[in-house]
Amino acid sequence: MKRLLVAITGASGAIYGIRALQLLRERGGVETHLVLSASGARTIIAETDFTPDAVRALAHHVHNPKDIGACVSSGSFVTEGMLVAPCSIKTLSGIAHCYNDELVVRAADVCLKERRRVVLLLRETPLHAGHVELMAQATRNGAILMPPVPAFYHRPTSILDIVDQTIARALDLFGLDLPTTKRWNGKGVD
Repeated sequence: MKRLLVAITGASGAIYGIRALQLLRERGGVETHLVLSASGARTIIAETDFTPDAVRALAHHVHNPKDIGACVSSGSFVTEGMLVAPCSIKTLSGIAHCYNDELVVRAADVCLKERRRVVLLLRETPLHAGHVELMAQATRNGAILMPPVPAFYHRPTSILDIVDQTIARALDLFGLDLPTTKRWNGKGVD
């Protein structure tokens, strides 16, 4: 079974991490490991009808965000990589500068050093030059920056349609296909 680490940090857009966990459960074949930051838990409460405990229950394994000795902090623990959804600027800064003071950044740093995918759904707008520099440095380190900019070619009719398409495209980056992914065929959507 494949393993994927999902981190939910304190940026707006907690629903992206929640839907990633839900869609991976539905898909099957992927063992999920969740790191939920304290700010991420607060954002879940502010933005959704979920509780942090309900979100934790969606993952196969949950890791304390302060435990830098957790299994996911070691390169010998093999995963497909890590999805940070949403990714706060604070988390981006830690990843860009390898500042491993907590598990989200440590796990991302380990994935990068092992040449595993790290996909960051960066949630901030507008951006200033410092943000752009952090994105450039994280990219040089090997991370993939994927701000959750909505697609419209699949003609979404709800916010959930937009969120699901973004998560489907993010999971594509790990080679994890969802049967519900809408794909452009040159004339429309399959």
